[in-house]
Amino acid sequence: MLVILLIMKYSKTLVILIACSLAVIGCRKKDTQKHKAPQENMAAKKMLQGIWVNEDEESVAFRAKGDTIFYPDTTSQPVYFQIFNDTLVLHGVNDVMYPIIKQSPHLFIFKNQNGDQIRLTLSDNVADKLVFDNRRPQSLNQNKLIKRDTIVSNAKERYHCYVQINPTTYKVIKSTYNDEGVEVDNVYYDNIIHISVYKGALKVFSCDFNKQNFCGLVPKDFLRQSVLSDMLLVRTDAEGIHYTSSLCVPDSPSSYIVEVVISYTGKMNMRIANY
Repeated sequence: MLVILLIMKYSKTLVILIACSLAVIGCRKKDTQKHKAPQENMAAKKMLQGIWVNEDEESVAFRAKGDTIFYPDTTSQPVYFQIFNDTLVLHGVNDVMYPIIKQSPHLFIFKNQNGDQIRLTLSDNVADKLVFDNRRPQSLNQNKLIKRDTIVSNAKERYHCYVQINPTTYKVIKSTYNDEGVEVDNVYYDNIIHISVYKGALKVFSCDFNKQNFCGLVPKDFLRQSVLSDMLLVRTDAEGIHYTSSLCVPDSPSSYIVEVVISYTGKMNMRIANY
């Protein structure tokens, strides 16, 4: 009888252990399924290849080539895209998702950020390809080397003031929305501005300014999306030679004007301009 009881007790323990093991395995399987990466819809991606035209406006919306979407304007950056189930995902500065309403070989309907349905049709017009030929993102601000040479006087002393705006390859990316309501990344290029002041052959002051020089006066978030556009000599007085520095967000009225004052002994002060 004792042997039978021991066998029954052992059997119950064994059943409990097996049940616990199965539960752990089941939980692990659920966790694995939960964290399993979604599969990209390659058939839908292949179907999106080509040039697509806004059905209402009859204008080119974008071109899908490989895993990249290209836009017809020169400032919008090409963007890597994927399609998961019925969602178009654009991987720009931000990852943005657009629900796909309908997709066929010649029709693509999706919802933009405002919830509007955008109908695009596949272009069969050869001329639409010319929109994308030899076009790369370019900045809208002046991408030119600019030089200025000014002579000013103070206390019968003459000062030679040089300003040179040097375009750079430093990119400023600004996210905006195109006519289809799709978020696109526009690219602009920052400048470095050189200022020198001479009294005769004596160099009184010399500095290469970039927008980081103004981080103590201008908020960091604003600096990140702004361009150092220009530094203009506006006046001279007993304090020194006054320049106004323009830090502008491209295609926006937002800007900071910083006054840079260079004394006749070569010292520099900066402050937010009051005008």
